[in-house]
Amino acid sequence: MSLFGSSGRNDERTPAGAPEAVPTAAGAPEAGSRSRTGVRETKAGGNEVAILGQSILFKGDLSGDEDLEIEGRVEGQIKLPNHQLTVGAHGRVAAQVEAKNVIVIGRVAGDVIASERIEIQATGVVDGDIHAPRLLIQEGAVVNGNIEMGDAQAKAATASPAEPARKTG
Repeated sequence: MSLFGSSGRNDERTPAGAPEAVPTAAGAPEAGSRSRTGVRETKAGGNEVAILGQSILFKGDLSGDEDLEIEGRVEGQIKLPNHQLTVGAHGRVAAQVEAKNVIVIGRVAGDVIASERIEIQATGVVDGDIHAPRLLIQEGAVVNGNIEMGDAQAKAATASPAEPARKTG
């Protein structure tokens, strides 16, 4: 076992100053490893997260069955009903967002709907309405829109077309 540069694996060690190994398409990177656009990163809880890097611009409807972190730009609609969406520090989203959990560190222009929780960190900006049963807004965050707390799916199911929801303003 080496004191310097040890990763806890029983393979050959990379000499100090050598470039960092980049995961291949055949395997996922290790927990906590650096990741590039389109690569899945394994978080501490064992969940894989797909990442859209800073140089990516996506226009259209985006949906999936895994957690997603956006560091680039997305315009359109995002639906991750059973997973978490993280808008990273460099992320810019101009879309209607629907996910199980949403964390905003960057900027979102559009309504944000979460079935469980929305967290807007100190650097986060949301220009749109927020709907979630649980909400955390850190000091310094900016929200320009209405906030509605409670079960968003239940409210959507009970609202009838003949009886539109009242908008306060």
